[in-house]
Amino acid sequence: MLEAYCAVKGVIGILEKSMAEMQQEVDRYISQFKEGYFSPLSMMARMSEEVGELAREVNHQFGEKPKKADEADNSIEMELGDILFITICFANSLGIDLAEAHNKVMHKFSTRDADRWTKINTD
Repeated sequence: MLEAYCAVKGVIGILEKSMAEMQQEVDRYISQFKEGYFSPLSMMARMSEEVGELAREVNHQFGEKPKKADEADNSIEMELGDILFITICFANSLGIDLAEAHNKVMHKFSTRDADRWTKINTD
């Protein structure tokens, strides 16, 4: 879908954004409104809502519960995008650099869980 968007906009190749660029883009979007970012509690509720919508889509696609004929077409991709958006909003409102948070989490997992899982091609 992104490739089609880029083709329509005349962009050559695949457009990739850094986490910092995504945080800045969301901040520019939110900053145009008087209301600004929601409170942390409201954002937590929104995040829970979006995760529930993702669960519903996963259940429809991989579970035993098909969609009703009159249900809107949503996708796992769009629901993950909604979760990413609210995550960025949450981080921005609290002054959290998500790239830095990601680096810290990856360090935690690579040290704490270094020998937890069976690695591929470890002779």
